[in-house]
Amino acid sequence: MARVFVYGTLKKGQPNYKHMINTAKGLAKFQGRGRTVEKYPLVIAGKYNIPYMLNIPGTGHHVTGEIYSVDDQMLQFLDEFEGCPDMYQRTLMRIEVVEWEGKGGAGEARAAAEGVLECFVYSTATYPPEWVGLPYYDSYDSSGKHGLSYVLRESR
Repeated sequence: MARVFVYGTLKKGQPNYKHMINTAKGLAKFQGRGRTVEKYPLVIAGKYNIPYMLNIPGTGHHVTGEIYSVDDQMLQFLDEFEGCPDMYQRTLMRIEVVEWEGKGGAGEARAAAEGVLECFVYSTATYPPEWVGLPYYDSYDSSGKHGLSYVLRESR
């Protein structure tokens, strides 16, 4: 099982969460909530208003999201879904645990108790330079105050 941190449309209550609970695509078990240890710019960009975490450590905010434990099948699905490695790149990042629900081995419990886990995160280093000038968010909600409605794939 791999640990994945999601900060955008794959979170509970967001438009693509349905994929996280679709066992035909693999297994994803909610472990808890967290935020990036380093600051990153989280922007909403493109004509479909997609959330992107730009891989510029030290800039922006501590981005909040959810931590999942996923099997190889789900990880492969997420790679395809996120357009990895072209649109997003899957990299390991340090995530501070804010709230932990996960049950696991002693190592996992110890890591959670210490408050920081390494998780795969889909961020991007392949973005138009003007995205750096967009507003930065610390949290994403598809129906947030930003007024930028996410466009589902099936509607594009």
